Amino acid sequence: MKKIITAMEAVEHIKDGCSIMVGGFLGVGTPEKLIDAIVEKGVKDLTIIANDTSFIDKGVGRLVANKQVKKVITSHIGTNPETGNQMNSGELDVELVPQGTLAERIRAKGAGLGGVLTPTGIGTVVAEGKESLTIDDREYLLEKPLGADVALIGGYVVDTHGNTSYKSTSRNFNPLMATAADIVIVGAEEIVEIGELNPEEVVTPKIFVDYIVKE
Repeated sequence: MKKIITAMEAVEHIKDGCSIMVGGFLGVGTPEKLIDAIVEKGVKDLTIIANDTSFIDKGVGRLVANKQVKKVITSHIGTNPETGNQMNSGELDVELVPQGTLAERIRAKGAGLGGVLTPTGIGTVVAEGKESLTIDDREYLLEKPLGADVALIGGYVVDTHGNTSYKSTSRNFNPLMATAADIVIVGAEEIVEIGELNPEEVVTPKIFVDYIVKE
């Protein structure tokens, strides 16, 4: 299978109503070229799973500002006022998830687990409608696995088979998300031949990567 494709070829896998995981922390580690292609394609009613909604003019924030998103599952929205505006007007469904819980739910999906137990959220609105268990006299919420149709990952050096390294803090949510989606597309700052990437630098192995796009 041809792994190296263009951004526009990549977003052919993204249809109206898709769920998309997007790596990044305030845009750091987000594959911006792939976001550009989604904006250009104009797909709508997307569910976005991301640590945050970045800024109005950057990363997933552009999708929100362009009103291509119907739901966001995220840990915070404070840096993008448009997210809050759309949430308050009823245009956008926002599910706020504690950051550690968000990471663990994604990890659980990638690991094939039935969920994770956490005390975070007990006694708050986070616990509403969720199952809880008491273990050794302490109450825990059962948080279910979280996956997506497509994951968009921001890689640093990526070889032609899809072995992926990350640069500094851009690593953030990317490795977890690469394990938890049906289709994984990596935006690579640099693409090298197989064997050129030091195996010690590989964080996401090629088996998780379906397509590579040069950023």
